[in-house]
Amino acid sequence: MCCRGCAKCLGFTLIPLTVLCPIANILLFFPGGTVQDSDGITNEVWYFGGILGSGVLMVFPILVFAGLKNNDCCGCCGNESCGKRFAMFTSVIFAALGVLGAGYCFITSAVALNLGPKCLITNPTNDSKAWIYPFRDGDYLSNHDLWTLCESPESLVPWNLTLFSLLLIMSGAQMVLCAIQAINGLLGTICGDCTCCGCCGGNGAV
Repeated sequence: MCCRGCAKCLGFTLIPLTVLCPIANILLFFPGGTVQDSDGITNEVWYFGGILGSGVLMVFPILVFAGLKNNDCCGCCGNESCGKRFAMFTSVIFAALGVLGAGYCFITSAVALNLGPKCLITNPTNDSKAWIYPFRDGDYLSNHDLWTLCESPESLVPWNLTLFSLLLIMSGAQMVLCAIQAINGLLGTICGDCTCCGCCGGNGAV
């Protein structure tokens, strides 16, 4: 039973992260806090890592984790213990879904940080302006002098760097929490109530 209490705690912990990730992704559609057309938005923003991966997909694990505590699990074929084990096994599946969703956001954020933002640059040959990626292999992360390559929008580099870093950290935290529940769910599936396996360090109390 305490395994299910642990799952509920993890579910509620995921809620603020699942709210903040889509917000960070939406803010990235306004580079430097300005409104630009689609050409002025970094390509990785359109992958919707924070909205889909760490947002929409994470809703399902949260609902499952938070509902385990109140799920009486009447049992399969009249066996209460079997029902509880099945519920915990179901949570493992949704925990894996959460890891995949958060992992997608984590990877897209890491790629975006490595490439850097798309900036408005003047072509010295014909003085025309174009949106390109002026940075390579994360070189701008250690050399802030390169940030001047971005002519517009103002403060674009720190804007993207901050928001993608937040997405990277929050999605990483989501993966860890879902991985913890996957282990917790496996223990609950194998051992049943915590009176059997002692998962979450309980002694059988709710």
